[in-house]
Amino acid sequence: MGLWDKVFGEFVDVIEWTDNSSGTMVYRFERHNNEIKYGAKLTVRESQVAVFVNEGEIADVLGPGMYQLETKNLPVLSTLQHWDHGFESPFKAEVYFFNTKQFTDLKWGTKNPIMMRDSEFDMVRLRTFGTYSVRINEPTKFINEIVGTDGHFTIDEISDQLRDLITSRYATILGKLNVPVLDLASNYDQLSTFITERISPEFEQYGLELTKVLVENISLPPEVEKALDKRTSMGMVGDLDKYLKYGAAQGMESGNSSTASSAIEMGIGLAMAQNMTSDQNAKTQSASSGSDNDQTTTPPPLPHQRMWHVSIDNQATGPYDQSELIKLVQNGSLTTDSLVWTTGMANWEAVEENHYFTELLSKYRTTPPPLPQ
Repeated sequence: MGLWDKVFGEFVDVIEWTDNSSGTMVYRFERHNNEIKYGAKLTVRESQVAVFVNEGEIADVLGPGMYQLETKNLPVLSTLQHWDHGFESPFKAEVYFFNTKQFTDLKWGTKNPIMMRDSEFDMVRLRTFGTYSVRINEPTKFINEIVGTDGHFTIDEISDQLRDLITSRYATILGKLNVPVLDLASNYDQLSTFITERISPEFEQYGLELTKVLVENISLPPEVEKALDKRTSMGMVGDLDKYLKYGAAQGMESGNSSTASSAIEMGIGLAMAQNMTSDQNAKTQSASSGSDNDQTTTPPPLPHQRMWHVSIDNQATGPYDQSELIKLVQNGSLTTDSLVWTTGMANWEAVEENHYFTELLSKYRTTPPPLPQ
């Protein structure tokens, strides 16, 4: 065995990387003095990319497959520094393996509540939490911008930076959406898609692809949530008088005196408030009358007007009050050929058969009736 054969046998002749961890993004293949044996086999598996770096410069990027490191089938070797042996001696280069799978279930959220304007609550503070997924799509940009010379780069080293990037951009996006707070919960999917589209260009600057951003929860401050719960409870109670009577009866049946007394106390309080309101109204009415010989100072309410539906161009329209019917007569939309209907009628009725409408036509019509046949 010659001297070179012995030396060559000590160098690595198989270059590959299998990863058992779930968080490694970039791994530099380690060997003595970065020396690679000429003719060595390089295996790049699916969801991997291999990058050759020579003297600090990227020489080539190789996708999945098996490569034999020779100049005749790997032209990149001709760009590497060689010696007087015509590449039959070992050459020096660094090989970085990039994990191109998706890194999922990465957490993001607002550290502090975001203040925003709301159409219903004026101003509110919101907290948001969710997850996102990324993967490497441009290894050369990623190694230049983020990894550098790190021989074992994990997702944990960049997750905080990515989370802060999403959070900072999210505050601006949320403010521009102009969606009411109570409607945000029904728009999580649309919001997630919108955020992903808006923030993706920021990730591309690092050689990363933001595949998905999910919004899992948008919450209000505790005091606002309590106020909303009270408001919801009030809406569910309905008739407060019946609710109090029911509560008092339930308390008496169960023997829970405290529940019954609480319900009774609430009922007494409401009754006192109603009596005070009635007394105040009676005093107001008494003061407004009497001095004017018992004459009312305010007119009684107007009588209820009947509302009519009218057929126009074979389409049911309305309902209309009298003033609107007069306008229909004046603009020619309501004629003797029209049909009318109101509450209490079994069927539509012709205008010419209805005394009320014949009077309207004779009084307000501005165009002559049709000539007799």
